Amino acid sequence: MNAAAALRVPGLRGVLRENEPLSRHTVWGIGGPARRFYAPADIEDLCACLARLPDDERVFWLGLGSNLLVRDGGVDGTVIHTGELAGIQRVNETRVRAQAGAACPKVARRCAQYGLAGAEFLAGIPGTLGGALAMNAGAFGGETWNVVARVESVDRHGRIHARLPREYRVGYRTVEGPADEWFVAAELELAADVPAIIGERVKALLKRRGDTQPMGFRSCGSVFRNPAGDYAARLIEASGLKGLRIGEAEVSAKHANFILNRGRASAADVEALMERIRQRVRNDHGVDLVPEVRIVGEPGAAPGRSRGGSAK
Repeated sequence: MNAAAALRVPGLRGVLRENEPLSRHTVWGIGGPARRFYAPADIEDLCACLARLPDDERVFWLGLGSNLLVRDGGVDGTVIHTGELAGIQRVNETRVRAQAGAACPKVARRCAQYGLAGAEFLAGIPGTLGGALAMNAGAFGGETWNVVARVESVDRHGRIHARLPREYRVGYRTVEGPADEWFVAAELELAADVPAIIGERVKALLKRRGDTQPMGFRSCGSVFRNPAGDYAARLIEASGLKGLRIGEAEVSAKHANFILNRGRASAADVEALMERIRQRVRNDHGVDLVPEVRIVGEPGAAPGRSRGGSAK
């Protein structure tokens, strides 16, 4: 049975779409179609979906679509959208369990309401907890895995596993663990504090994010990782690249490590701009910037796009 037929078998309760434009599901507003797009109703439905997919089916995971560039040719496989897997609940006096599709700022606010401190930094991460777990996302001096007590993952056959942090190799924006497993939930170990005080810290971090990062245009968050002992944004700005534009993709004038979609940018525009930035920073500073954004999918034609670059 092929993947399309497997996902149409009665019993699955989620939403299945074919040839779904992923530009509708990424914060950049960019991306070709997913051959199959499945939004499971809950974790049980997710397990049933994975159990029915052929072993050779390519599976991609999508939360809020931040930190993600989908190429213009789209994704030849099944995209699992975690939008409905967003539950957050208190487990005990110091722990909160959140599912992979929960937005990080929402997790931060909910923890504050519970009177549990330590997760405030999540307010600065514009993605889901699942994505934060997969890349050890961080903001304002905090990193995701510093507060993880245990995780739940699912494998290719729809089996759930409970795992501890020691089963993973965690580094700066990298996490390595058991092959062919994906995060579906995590328990965060936090510390009791006064809810109002925690809430004020969350509000302050959200304001700081708004003051320092571009708002009002589509962007994916930080495009490049910070090199050791330095900041990608500083290097890009020092190379005079703020305002550099290819097609309708532009380096933000407010924060140089952000690339904006000024209207109808293509993935090819963004990739070309990223490469131009890397070349200039390498030539000027001897630093090879490593992308933080994940790039998936197949290249595709983008008729009518300009490939010329200009610095404003």
